[in-house]
Amino acid sequence: MNADPAALLELAKAAAAAGAAVLATRNAAALDVSNKGDSGDWVTAFDVAAEAAVRDIITTARPQDIITGEEGGTVLPDTPSGYRWSIDPLDGTTNFIRNIVYYGTSVAVADPDGVWLAGVVNAPALGRTYFAARGHGAWLQEKGQLTQLNGPVPGRTGQILATGFSYDPAVRAEQSAGLGSIMAGFADVRRLGSAALDLCLVADGTHDAYGERGLNEHDFAAGALIAEEAGCWVRRPRLTSPLAGGPSDGERLASWTCAGTLELSGTFPL
Repeated sequence: MNADPAALLELAKAAAAAGAAVLATRNAAALDVSNKGDSGDWVTAFDVAAEAAVRDIITTARPQDIITGEEGGTVLPDTPSGYRWSIDPLDGTTNFIRNIVYYGTSVAVADPDGVWLAGVVNAPALGRTYFAARGHGAWLQEKGQLTQLNGPVPGRTGQILATGFSYDPAVRAEQSAGLGSIMAGFADVRRLGSAALDLCLVADGTHDAYGERGLNEHDFAAGALIAEEAGCWVRRPRLTSPLAGGPSDGERLASWTCAGTLELSGTFPL
């Protein structure tokens, strides 16, 4: 089943909106919080319900597409089309639990060659939807206004670096130790707790650069495309596909996802 990026984007928007609608019903009494293994890596009833809503929209429209979700893993139909969706139903779960507004539903789709074609990050508490289709630019829908995104202003004074830290104590110690050298040339650092939104905030020029080690594919799939279509330099990790049983924790924890202006491309470790 072939589809052009613009058509896939419309479906991605609908799917992300369905997930975000679940998040918008946030009720502290109904969170049903549990831990996924690492300290601080939480899942709530809303993560699970939002992913179900996203999957339902995609499967109804394109039943032969493969779906990889943070909570539900990878589902292959009997005769796969080759197109694969990567879903993070609630990126920023800790923020969501504590009612910090930086969270959202991230939905992206890749073609049979693994090229990302469309991506959406819908942040209901912010009232923002970021989206992009390959070759069609990156956009922000907010308060009824549509704005094309062009990335951060190169060389401006007081540049801001966004990053995040691993749940793994050893990796986090390494990240902390290396932060000083990475921050050379930056005025300050931000840690908002949502990789998807950090990438979108590079796309809209709020952050000057973002770099984080150890992301999962569903964390960056949509946001990286949005930053790329905004004209940013983007580095995605070359992780083994979930279809091939990957990535391993070691592979993931060793890899960086980065975005910013081209002048900042040498900031992050290779």
